[in-house]
Amino acid sequence: MERYELWQTAPALCDTITTIDCYIPENKCSDAAIIIFPGGGYRSRAAHEGEGYSLFFNEHGITAFTVNYHVEPSTFPMQLLDARRAIRWVRANADKFGINPERIAVMGSSAGGHLAALVSTYQKEIACENLDNIDKQNHLPNAQILCYPVIEQPGMEGVSHAASYLRLIGGQNPEMETELNPAKNVSGNTPQAFIWHTAEDKGVNVINSYI
Repeated sequence: MERYELWQTAPALCDTITTIDCYIPENKCSDAAIIIFPGGGYRSRAAHEGEGYSLFFNEHGITAFTVNYHVEPSTFPMQLLDARRAIRWVRANADKFGINPERIAVMGSSAGGHLAALVSTYQKEIACENLDNIDKQNHLPNAQILCYPVIEQPGMEGVSHAASYLRLIGGQNPEMETELNPAKNVSGNTPQAFIWHTAEDKGVNVINSYI
């Protein structure tokens, strides 16, 4: 594993630089890449949903990246800025890693699934973009893999994972819960998604994957 910084200096939204961990397979068999956002309710990042997934893909000959995106106390839009920058950074370094810049998928679990879906659907400009040549790259992935994702906002009793949304928006306007619902932002440009969930999930209701 090799760790890289996504910026040379921290963006104005935060005083720390986000890092990305690169996992290159010994027996590479694909020019595709997976960018992974671990779950953790926007409070932490679960290792088994980050490094664990990356090592799994390596075993199958696929290059993987785990993003150490900002979590609590950081709030929106820092997490989305991290996600967009990670995709742009991987695209900008595609030749270095021997990957096709048009075969990049994002993958996330739980709150990480929300972030993967959000970066695939949310189109508005956010602060601290367009700072350098890397930011000239397209931030939309080519596909998304959503693993028991948090999708619906806290308004639906028994469906939402309210804590994830509350940590993401902090004390900001509650109306942002709707704005940051990936299901409300799907368009003709949204990359295709593979979604998986289990009915026994007691953390994130499976209805999130039906919406």
